[in-house]
Amino acid sequence: MTLFDALEQVYNEAQAALESAMVSAELEAWYAAYLGRKGAVTLQTRAVGQLPKEERPVFGQRVNEVKQALEDAYAARAEAIKQAEMLHALESGAIDITLPGRPVTQGHLHLTTRTLRQIYDIFAMMGFEVFEAPDVELEAYNFDLLNIPDYHPARDMWDTFWVQTPPGEPRLLLRTHTSPGQIRAMRERSVNQEPLRVVLPGKCYRYEQITARSEHQFYQLEGLAVGRGITLTDLIGTMHQFAELFYGAGRKIRVRSSYFPFTEPSVEVDTQCILCGGKGCGVCKYTGWLEIAGAGMVHPVVLQNGGYDPAEWSGFAFGMGIERPSMMKYDVSDIRLYYGNDLRFLRQF
Repeated sequence: MTLFDALEQVYNEAQAALESAMVSAELEAWYAAYLGRKGAVTLQTRAVGQLPKEERPVFGQRVNEVKQALEDAYAARAEAIKQAEMLHALESGAIDITLPGRPVTQGHLHLTTRTLRQIYDIFAMMGFEVFEAPDVELEAYNFDLLNIPDYHPARDMWDTFWVQTPPGEPRLLLRTHTSPGQIRAMRERSVNQEPLRVVLPGKCYRYEQITARSEHQFYQLEGLAVGRGITLTDLIGTMHQFAELFYGAGRKIRVRSSYFPFTEPSVEVDTQCILCGGKGCGVCKYTGWLEIAGAGMVHPVVLQNGGYDPAEWSGFAFGMGIERPSMMKYDVSDIRLYYGNDLRFLRQF
């Protein structure tokens, strides 16, 4: 076989091998086998010295033609393989929009929020509307205007988180109870000397020990009714109606005397502990009763600070936690579970 015949044979083999290359790796192997430094076509070039002088130019020209033809064929094949691989990648990674979507777990309201909304509904049936008040409160609204001046020993009833304020500016604090909203609500309505009946929900903050029945941050709901001829009996009837609607028909309540600077007379309202059925447990301090509200008739000084003449107007107020009534209703034994963010607990409600 002459060198010319061998060259043509290599050329034909290279063309056939190039057509069978389907992926980039096979194409690179083909290039090394035929056009690389030790490739079959390259080796043919080095054999030109074996020919007579008169045949060398013709053979060299043919070698260059073969190399150029194979280079062009390689470039075309490389582009075809590149496009095919790109199309395959796009098709394999495409999203089939006809498939149904993956289900997303639906959330639900926190137990505290659910309890608040239940209480809103109950008091709405009794004619109370919701009134919002700020969490960061002026000292005057939290204490002074509620008949608790700076020297009053009742200030010791609340361990307060104070907010740093510049010297000479009114002092701010995180409200210790929702009662400051009483002054704000009365001052808004007393301008036109209107009666009012509102509930004031919100978070309260106290620097105190965390236990199974107390937290340093918790929700309260304040209730306030101001009108002409309102009596303590109206307050007791409202509390009894709430207990029946929230805890169930036939629920017993107990009213006992107490002391709050902003009410006179003051009472505390208890209901029989649902968790132990009145037998006594850690939540009710083994008394069989659990306090659900502190309440009383609005103190004349507080009425006056709110813009109502106590000689003409009277009113009652009450304040209750949200977590404790919820604990009783849903048989929860530890208030810390409400803020522990444990989904095993939260998903039960």
